Amino acid sequence: MVLEHPSPCMDLSEFIECHGGAITEDLAKSIMRQAIQAAIECFKRGVFHRDIKLENFLINTETFEVKLIDFGCGDLLNKTSYTTLTGTWAYCCPEMLKTDRYHALPAMVWSLGLMLYRLVCGKLPEKYILYWINDKNWYRDDLSKECCRFINACLQQDPGQRIQIKDILFHEWFQVNDSRLEVQ
Repeated sequence: MVLEHPSPCMDLSEFIECHGGAITEDLAKSIMRQAIQAAIECFKRGVFHRDIKLENFLINTETFEVKLIDFGCGDLLNKTSYTTLTGTWAYCCPEMLKTDRYHALPAMVWSLGLMLYRLVCGKLPEKYILYWINDKNWYRDDLSKECCRFINACLQQDPGQRIQIKDILFHEWFQVNDSRLEVQ
């Protein structure tokens, strides 16, 4: 086991708190691209992290390089459903709450969607916001329409309606050019 805490790093939760509770969309896009690539790499290696959240990513505060940490809740990737939750309840996918079953890939997309929402909005979405998102009617004036559509695609209540992990980096939000990476 290798334990690493490179300097100068902090977890993403601390990072956004140090920057007023939320970060710019462009910086969030860079962070999310790296987070998604880390999740995909885990899947390629047959690992399901099971606890994707801001606190489980370290960010180098000089280079903005992101690393996925804390595999304590992890499991081998199964094609069948999981019936136990070992991660953080706040990031739990709705199908687990409704049926006590969930599949790895859609659950990962849900967690990544919540992570992005928290990065750009400063907190997890309220229940009524999740209803708007599920209806694909959620937007914020301070975010691009592509970012809002990406969040809507990740946070669908029905896992069959969520964007698939294999398509996630091809979403229009990732195709829009980044401007400067800076924090608010």
